[in-house]
Amino acid sequence: MRCSTCGETLEPGTNRCPTCGVAVSTWTPMTTTLRRCPRCGYQGDGIPYFRRASHVALLIGVSLFTYGLGGLAYWAFRRNRIICPNCGLAWHHFSYALPPVPEGRAPALVGAGADPPLPRAGLFRRIFGVGLILLATLLVVVGIVEAEAVAIAVGSVMGATGTASFWWGLKGLNERRKALMQRLQQKVLRLATLKGGILTVTEVAAELNLSIPGAEKILISMDDGFRVRSDISEEGVLYYEFPEVMHRKELGSGPVG
Repeated sequence: MRCSTCGETLEPGTNRCPTCGVAVSTWTPMTTTLRRCPRCGYQGDGIPYFRRASHVALLIGVSLFTYGLGGLAYWAFRRNRIICPNCGLAWHHFSYALPPVPEGRAPALVGAGADPPLPRAGLFRRIFGVGLILLATLLVVVGIVEAEAVAIAVGSVMGATGTASFWWGLKGLNERRKALMQRLQQKVLRLATLKGGILTVTEVAAELNLSIPGAEKILISMDDGFRVRSDISEEGVLYYEFPEVMHRKELGSGPVG
């Protein structure tokens, strides 16, 4: 069990975190698997996109008129969507409904709950794009050899679609990496607040369950020489300072004179 505020490992039966002093709640939060549809008001679990008969019929129709290629693309881009079983609205852009707070319990502090899900890495989109590009290349080559303008045209369209899909997946990968880095930086800032504004690489690695190279990469990315700066102690220990955290008490006392 870990503290929801600072991540400190807690012994069973501990009532208060020994690091940050926050009271440890023994209440287990209710599940957050339910959603409320913003269109029809339905509340419950969603269903996969292709469980609706109308979507399956559309998939079959697209496949028949595009030799299966359009159906494959349609299935690839819609297969992971969750929809409302009542009205069919896609729920992938809507948040989970919050569970009711038990009577006598105060709501959790902001930032103390579970981390929001990271964006998808776009692996399938990248694989799908590469596959389309290879198939398009084959069609264009065959079209050139056989002097078939239709094959060249279809191959060109498929190549453009594959390229767009690959770059879309690559964009998703970059967004996931950026979101992960931001999440880790926020945890480092909270840890710096608890540690008085001074951190070492080994502290960050131990507290956040990271490798030492990973922790060092995060601290280097935050080191701007102003809000976060690095220095070496007389003992030769590399450490990172957070001046705004270190001097927070002086800042809170107001202007002098």
